[in-house]
Amino acid sequence: MDTSPWKNLVRNPVNYLIPLTAVAVVLNYLDVSPAWVLLVSGLAIIPMAGLIGEGTEAIAALSSPRLSGLLNATFGNAAELIITIAAIREGLLELVKASITGSILGNLLIVLGLSMLMGGIRNGVQKFDRQKASNDSILLMLSVTALAIPSLFTLSSQGINEFNDVEILSLGVSGLMILIYALGLFYSFKVQAGPLSRKSAEKIVHHPGWTMRFSIGVLVFATLGVVILSEILVGQVEATVETLGISEFFLGIIIVPIIGNVAEHLVAISVAVRDRMSLSVEIAVGSSLQIALFVAPVLVFLSLAMGNPLTLVFNQFEIIALIGGVLITALVANDGEANWLEGAVLVALYLMLALAFFLLH
Repeated sequence: MDTSPWKNLVRNPVNYLIPLTAVAVVLNYLDVSPAWVLLVSGLAIIPMAGLIGEGTEAIAALSSPRLSGLLNATFGNAAELIITIAAIREGLLELVKASITGSILGNLLIVLGLSMLMGGIRNGVQKFDRQKASNDSILLMLSVTALAIPSLFTLSSQGINEFNDVEILSLGVSGLMILIYALGLFYSFKVQAGPLSRKSAEKIVHHPGWTMRFSIGVLVFATLGVVILSEILVGQVEATVETLGISEFFLGIIIVPIIGNVAEHLVAISVAVRDRMSLSVEIAVGSSLQIALFVAPVLVFLSLAMGNPLTLVFNQFEIIALIGGVLITALVANDGEANWLEGAVLVALYLMLALAFFLLH
């Protein structure tokens, strides 16, 4: 029996957190502080989210190019999608909307920032595909502007049926964003350097020893793990908010995106250290695009089907932070070069926003 797939799993230190899944399940049935249950379940989700990514990339690498693109487009942010669906079921809509904002900002500022910082320290000035990064930034700016439309409408509207109007507008905007996402996928199938193309990432994440059967098994196991852990984590949110005095908003905008995406974040940083900044930028910006154009609109429709309608109405500070983050990313990508100072500035900006979000509610 070929044991190389198992060896590849063991070599990843993040996977040492997998046994915490059993610990989280046990703690959930004991009289333990909800904050501890939330912490343990959150830590356990990290390797599971990573395995979803690895399983998806491995299957994609073993599949046809079109199926590969479709898999990456569908499962790229699966862990966070599962967590937010569980949150919608519990009626934690503020946490869900905050996680959308936090994911986009986290990818653009902390992931890209740490990648440039670590890569710059190791390799000096790094070059990346300026044209692709610029095109992706433009599409991201358009996506964030679309996300902001219901919020701006709410600020301007004084109608009697304002909530119904905002709900209809959110559904309309979401439908059009999914259409744009589908068109982007179609374009990426035709042009390898398309805005939603993630083909180069497969060569980084995919392990040569993984077979199709093993890859599917990993994907199914990790997905079930995230589903179980998400239910446990979300079930502790309200009690943790009361116990620690932190807001549901802060948990959503900072904690949930980190839990769901840290494995992909580590990949982006590691390839930057290996002087592959183009791929690092592609991962950070591509993940943000997927959140804005696919995950957020899908959540709007799912929430309606689940009886807890979610509208794309964000607070003014979130809108300003999103637009500012995207503009800064576009400016950084404009020259096709990255250095450690630019990275340090992006990280510092994220920390400033994180402090403001902590104090906001």
